[in-house]
Amino acid sequence: MPALQHRGRAVSDVFLLLISPFVGSFLGVLVLRLPRGAGVVAGRSRCPHCGTTLGVADLVPLLSYLARAGRCRDCGARLSRLYPGVELAALGAAAWAFWVLPGGWLLWAGAALGWALLALALIDLRHYLLPDVLTLPLIPAGLAVAWLVDPAKLLPHAIGAAAGFGAFAALAWGYRRLRGREGLGLGDAKLFAAAGAWVSWSGLGSVLLWAALPALAVTLVLGLRRGGLSGRTPLPFGAYLAAGLWLTWLYGPLQPAWALS
Repeated sequence: MPALQHRGRAVSDVFLLLISPFVGSFLGVLVLRLPRGAGVVAGRSRCPHCGTTLGVADLVPLLSYLARAGRCRDCGARLSRLYPGVELAALGAAAWAFWVLPGGWLLWAGAALGWALLALALIDLRHYLLPDVLTLPLIPAGLAVAWLVDPAKLLPHAIGAAAGFGAFAALAWGYRRLRGREGLGLGDAKLFAAAGAWVSWSGLGSVLLWAALPALAVTLVLGLRRGGLSGRTPLPFGAYLAAGLWLTWLYGPLQPAWALS
């Protein structure tokens, strides 16, 4: 979806920025607990070192961490930087959407997409996992946004979702037949299907390009540092797909130079 021009800002648009660190705090809980199968909503937050239940003053995004110098108020142990990092990233995603998109519901939809992709990327980087509970809802959400923007866009976006899943599922099947082991999880296929739902079939190439180039660069650098590459080295490709989807939805598909002349 190409970048759109701003037409003034409503109070709700500014409110989106204000709540973003709180959303990031929830995403931090999600990233830590969801892969373990632990409850995300139920249960009070506790210090992972001494088990002290955290109070309201300990849970103010960014400010609580800074006020206590990143340590538990009870035992003084160093707390993970994941929480303030995710809170800042969530604010950054909302600010990015605020800068590129017009106000109203589309801005909120864009921020929600950014937050979901942030959580998926972090979980994949940490656990090589893309949970269905986060990935699958992005498919109907993307189709709904396309229909609300223009009902005529629904069909190409639905085709994009089917094509995205089919292409990656076929690639995973082919790799498994050729190498006799898993090389690409269906989580990537589901996320690519979500990409098709958000950016249409015409944007899938751009999503893949935005994902593949940095993934290849990082893999080569890590391979050189480790003294060589291995076909069994895990790659959290879902994190790169998430970045590719985000960039393509905000700025539209990449176009070759001849198409711009």
